[in-house]
Amino acid sequence: MERVGKALTRPLVIGALVVAVAGAGFGLYWFQPWKLWQDETVEEALPRTVETTAPPTTAPSKAPSPATEPKTLANGELISHEHATSGTVKLVRLADGSHVVRLENLDTSNGPDLRVWLTDAPVKKGKAGWHVFDDGQYVSLGKLKGNKGSQNYALPDDIDPVRYTSVSIWCDRFDVSFGAAELTRA
Repeated sequence: MERVGKALTRPLVIGALVVAVAGAGFGLYWFQPWKLWQDETVEEALPRTVETTAPPTTAPSKAPSPATEPKTLANGELISHEHATSGTVKLVRLADGSHVVRLENLDTSNGPDLRVWLTDAPVKKGKAGWHVFDDGQYVSLGKLKGNKGSQNYALPDDIDPVRYTSVSIWCDRFDVSFGAAELTRA
C-alpha cells in the first residue's frame, strides 16, 4: 500500500512543478517586471518644415524661405494614473498643415505595450481615470518611443484634432492609463 502512495505522489509532484514553471514563465512574459527598472530616454526635436518657392521660369533661383514656426493649438500637463507620470503634452500644427502630439519632459514607468492615445475622454484624477480612455473615441498614435524625454507622434491626415480633448499614455496589455493630460486650447 505504501508503495502505491509513493508511486502516485511522484507524478503529482512533477506535474505541479511543470505547472508552476509554466505559470511563472507566462507571468514573466505577461507582466515584464524588469521593465520597471529599465528606462529608455528619447530626445526628439520638434519637426520643422521648410516651405520652398516654386521654381522660377526665367528669374534667378530663390533660396527656400526660412522654416515657418510650428503653432501650438492645445497643451496640458500629464497627471499620474496607474504609474507616476509627469511632463507636458502639446498638440502642434506644423507649417505644412500636418499635426503632431508632442510629449516634453516625459517621465513615467516603462511597461509592456505602452501607446500614445489621442482621446475625447475627460481626464479624471486617481483610480477614476485609469480606465476611461477606451470608452469613447480614441486614436492610437503608436507605441511609446521611450518612457523619458521629449518625442513626437504624427497624427494621421484624416484625423481632425479638434475632436479630441486629451492624451493618455495607455497600457494596451492591461487596458489602463499610466498618465494623461487634458488638452486646453491655446
